[in-house]
Amino acid sequence: MNLMRATSIGSFWNAARRASGGTRLVEIRAVPVRPLQQLRRLATSQFETASPTPSPPPPPANKPKAKPNKSPSALRRTASASLPIRSNPTPTRGQIQSVFTMSTAERYQLGRLRPLLPENAVLFEDAWCIPRWGVGKGADRKEGEVWIFGNGSFVCWGLDEDEARIFARDVIKRANMELGPVSEAETEELDFVTDPTEVTRLQGDLIILGHAPPLSDPSILPTFDPSAHPLLPIETFPARYAFSQALARSTALSTVETSLDSYLSSVSRLPLALSSRGKPGLTRKELIKKLGQLMHFRQGVNLNRENFGDTPDLYWEEPALEKYFNSVIETLEIRSRKNALNAKITYAAELQSILRELLAESSGHRMELIIIALIAVEVVIAIIRDGPELWQMVTGEGEKPATEHKRRH
Repeated sequence: MNLMRATSIGSFWNAARRASGGTRLVEIRAVPVRPLQQLRRLATSQFETASPTPSPPPPPANKPKAKPNKSPSALRRTASASLPIRSNPTPTRGQIQSVFTMSTAERYQLGRLRPLLPENAVLFEDAWCIPRWGVGKGADRKEGEVWIFGNGSFVCWGLDEDEARIFARDVIKRANMELGPVSEAETEELDFVTDPTEVTRLQGDLIILGHAPPLSDPSILPTFDPSAHPLLPIETFPARYAFSQALARSTALSTVETSLDSYLSSVSRLPLALSSRGKPGLTRKELIKKLGQLMHFRQGVNLNRENFGDTPDLYWEEPALEKYFNSVIETLEIRSRKNALNAKITYAAELQSILRELLAESSGHRMELIIIALIAVEVVIAIIRDGPELWQMVTGEGEKPATEHKRRH
């Protein structure tokens, strides 16, 4: 309705301009409402227009798209908070770049990764960091920082999806370090910008790397080789670790969510089969496999080291890093997603109890049939062995000849 009114008003002003002999009037046109998910691209384009540097060439038409993350609604709700930073560039602010996270397996064996890492790689807490990793040569070379975590995820700062997939192919796959590889990688994407005059924080869907309070224990920081020339400031190294760990936890949770959804889809016909036929429609072996899969999900969410609920020990002593970590956790709604995941597992556990009862009932029924068959076989053997004697005892034919013999004598 608003679009029709705006069009009518525009037609009215056009007619008035023609009637006025060419006097310049303002023309009103209907402007379509941009969806909220386009605000991020709009703000980025405005930022690049305001900067003196030329805009980059458009991406190729056949570029593959990243798989949507499991929390797009949360990012859409917070995307508008980053618009003031995106649309108001300053001389101290760097270029807005991508933070791309990818999960390719349930776990990584980080010990197998060391032979393939460059010399500038450092181990910080439970993650490997490559301060400078690049793809391409010459003017086409693109470099970024990569964090690799044991929960099956890695985070790329300054690299997009194409470079992340190259890293997964050339490093992760070659190291043969994946435990429980997934059929389709889960991804998460945010943006970041460096500005030494700003406070390090997460604003909307934009990570701002600026100045941060000093660590309580500076000795935990690794020693960097001066010849490594890290791409990003060393001062924000702990903050990048906290942001990366939270992003890696989100994609790892997405992997469990996808696997659990596939499991629930595979057992979605069981209630209908039980109500219509009175049987689950699965063999005993298949039912046992379903029980094992559900136990694996519950263990992965609540019992493993990466249980998606606990705060890492490092942040108990470093409240500033805990703040960065929790900001991403809250933005991506990881705790609420974990609760929803546990609710699904609870439903699946109820279905598991039904399956267990069906297995017990099936086993008991089979044992009853075996016992009945054994009794029947015993009866047949007894009849064959003692049948004639029993027949004589019932009919009395064996007593008559003896009685007649006694009378003759």
